[in-house]
Amino acid sequence: MSFRCDLTGKTAQVGHKVSHSNIKTKRRFLPNLRSVTLTSEILGRSVRARVSANALKTVDHRGGLDAFLLKAKDAELAPKMLELKRAIVKKQASA
Repeated sequence: MSFRCDLTGKTAQVGHKVSHSNIKTKRRFLPNLRSVTLTSEILGRSVRARVSANALKTVDHRGGLDAFLLKAKDAELAPKMLELKRAIVKKQASA
């Protein structure tokens, strides 16, 4: 299981833990990932995903999963979410 957000592509970052004596030790900053079920109104179905807490706030701000995916870049999305985005675009074009 990778530490990668399915919606934003946010991954673990690397940095230093700095002691009082200024000794630097490598450490990882992990994203705040949550397993959630998101609903697509256009497709009428729900999708399970591992999403960062920040991405959840952004989904709510943009007005739902469909609006978020339509505005998101393809390079940042996980393969499962990219399939979902293409299905949403196809359904919108046919309607």
